Amino acid sequence: MSELAEEQKKQAIWCAHTLFVLGKTSGSSGNISFRIGEHVYISAGNTCFGTLSEDDFSVITMQNTHLAGKKPSKESPMHLAFYKAHPDMQAVIHTHGRYAVLWSCVPTLKEDNCIPAYTPYLNMKLGTVGLIPYASPGSEKLFQEFESHMGESRGYLLKQHGAIVAGKDIMDAFYGLEELEEGAKIAWELMHAGLKDIPVTG
Repeated sequence: MSELAEEQKKQAIWCAHTLFVLGKTSGSSGNISFRIGEHVYISAGNTCFGTLSEDDFSVITMQNTHLAGKKPSKESPMHLAFYKAHPDMQAVIHTHGRYAVLWSCVPTLKEDNCIPAYTPYLNMKLGTVGLIPYASPGSEKLFQEFESHMGESRGYLLKQHGAIVAGKDIMDAFYGLEELEEGAKIAWELMHAGLKDIPVTG
């Protein structure tokens, strides 16, 4: 394995452990990947972000052919769709954070901009967040919905499921995911506080 892959693995493991400690994912939910050329390193299926290690990665091609390591996450097609649609993106993180899931269940969300930017930081760190219609996790239907609804955004809410964010590197994806989760939390709490006509940043 190259030195670059080793370094990227260490960063991915740090992000996974941190997200687990912060309660942004639990159990064996979530997956994380990074791309080096035509190879994608992705966390294996049934692995835990809290205990993720260097041995818990699979190596796959951009055509989803398994090359090395454990069996890849069943949601690898979503990661690959991101990389194909946005060649400048080099890392993807998918989690089931509490507020991302809660906000994704709100029935009146805008498909192209589903989290209101009540502070400037969501737009600064991530941009607009798209919404993907519900389909069973890991299903071919979910992958089809993801590809057909993917636009210019690099962050999405999967309806009644969680969040997925891409970045130019692993830390960029991590920062974007954190901002998405914070934006969803702010929107959820303001809604439940009964506040209306809250100004949204430009």
